[in-house]
Amino acid sequence: MSENPICRLVGIEKPIFQGGMAWISDAKLAAAVSNAGGLGIISAMNADETYVAGQIDLVRTLTDKPFGVNVMLQSPHAEGVAHILAEKKVPVITTGAGNPAKFMPLWLEAGIRVIPVVASVAMAKMAARSGACAVVAEGQESGGHIGELTTMALVPQVCDAVDIPVIAAGGIADGRGMAAAFMLGAKGVQMGTAFLVANECGVHENYKQMVLQAGDISTVVTGRRFQASSCRCIKNAFTRDFLRIEYEPATTAEDVGNLGVGALRRAAVEGDTKTGCFLAGQISGLVRQAKSVSQIIDEVYGGCLSLLKGASQCL
Repeated sequence: MSENPICRLVGIEKPIFQGGMAWISDAKLAAAVSNAGGLGIISAMNADETYVAGQIDLVRTLTDKPFGVNVMLQSPHAEGVAHILAEKKVPVITTGAGNPAKFMPLWLEAGIRVIPVVASVAMAKMAARSGACAVVAEGQESGGHIGELTTMALVPQVCDAVDIPVIAAGGIADGRGMAAAFMLGAKGVQMGTAFLVANECGVHENYKQMVLQAGDISTVVTGRRFQASSCRCIKNAFTRDFLRIEYEPATTAEDVGNLGVGALRRAAVEGDTKTGCFLAGQISGLVRQAKSVSQIIDEVYGGCLSLLKGASQCL
């Protein structure tokens, strides 16, 4: 086992987490990441207990390595899912879109490692106080729902603020990004966009092509007018219409929330390039080729090690 604290904490070989992406991060992708030495994560998204239980049972037939489940705390099924995860004693839980304090006693009693995703120092401190064993500090470079701080600014401040390990997320897709995260004080990284084009990822082929064809300025943030709905995605007809409506004087926060209903499913499952919402990070321009999960992890990790070994040459 690696001496890295994240690896020791969750029992993995390489300190790389795969992000919990709704409609994308299923048991197949999670198992592939875990088998390659990282931590694969199933997205519970807005799904009910039956779906989540089925995914947990399936991943356990595909890998004997640790895996995680990401819980979206604003889901209407969050309560039921929280109890299913405790009953099935999943190894790791990551959380997003809220404060997991309500469920922490349940999960900790079940022996589960809880690692919330945070976008600020205040959220990181709250997670540490509630019993989290680590946090994922996610910068606004990420795809999907984002905060205001960049990874470069957020990670070192979170590292200084809490005594638990920090995993960096947002804008990381190669060894350079991973090495930079370690220099900022992180002990591991979480990647989402890089895994979208993995051979084992079951997302629609049109989604993969949107990422592969993206450049450095191909993403845009919708929902910023009302902040709580800020979401990074690849520019297309959907985002153009969304932004036009979002900034019309009569548009309300509720209207903005309704604009996105079903759009991610249309992208991930149906491959609708016009009305689908293709969540992806600013790092999309660096994702140029479809590869296996093991290739992605080995290249990122190997590239990081090579850079860190030669870091003194930069001085």
